Amino acid sequence: MPAKDASLGILTGVLSDPVNAMSAFITLGILSLVQPFQFFTLPVNPWTFLVCFILDDLRFYCHHRVAHRCRWVWAMHVVHHSSQEYNLAVALRQGWTKHFTGTMLFKVPLVLIGFDPIMVTFCGVLNASYQFMLHTETVNKLPRWVEAIFNTPSHHRVHHASNPRYLDANYAGTLIIWDRLFGTFVAEDEADRPVYGLVKNLNTFNLFKVLSHEYIGIAKDVSQKGLTLFQRFCYIFAPPGWSHDGSRLSSTDIKRAAGIGAPSVDPVAAKTSQP
Repeated sequence: MPAKDASLGILTGVLSDPVNAMSAFITLGILSLVQPFQFFTLPVNPWTFLVCFILDDLRFYCHHRVAHRCRWVWAMHVVHHSSQEYNLAVALRQGWTKHFTGTMLFKVPLVLIGFDPIMVTFCGVLNASYQFMLHTETVNKLPRWVEAIFNTPSHHRVHHASNPRYLDANYAGTLIIWDRLFGTFVAEDEADRPVYGLVKNLNTFNLFKVLSHEYIGIAKDVSQKGLTLFQRFCYIFAPPGWSHDGSRLSSTDIKRAAGIGAPSVDPVAAKTSQP
């Protein structure tokens, strides 16, 4: 039901704004506490801003990749991926615990190497703003040079898909170059149209369940009897789908079962490599 799904996305976004605003101020405060320990002090000008934005985009890639490979962070991020639709309302569908997962620590290195905390924070806001417009099916593939450098609606549709070949791909914020560089890029294939949502969908529009279901799942898993301390740790921090008895499938297991290993061939690179 697209209308209910869109309403849930908008409601989640509106209600999360105060929480995210407060969390952003907390993050800025923590970064300000780090500032006296900077190795260097870089000036605030257009050139340092550009470098900061590029490095912050790399920071987002790392943070985003962890969000898909660590269940503790996935419990927050899964809210965004729980929709079976793909539109601008999905961009608003965000977890409320983002700044309490510890991922704010990914910003600390940028401050330590000399960037102003306010600049670092602002770059993050710009990155998030850019990503908002990626959540659409109305834009097809853009010119090849754009698709080669920037994250686009096509690339992000892949990221939101639950098809086996599209899992764990295209973590980019603004620049898709990080996925190309680190081997996580997968091109959208018209023969394998993205199927949005989770590998096991929630099938509910209950706001509380959407926001909390993974945390509840973690609590149930950790409280099982007879587990070792390490197994309890893995239920919190291992990739989603990990289980002590192998009864569940992670994204890696799903791809392996589908006979998928390395990402698919990038058509841009393939065309440019032809004689």
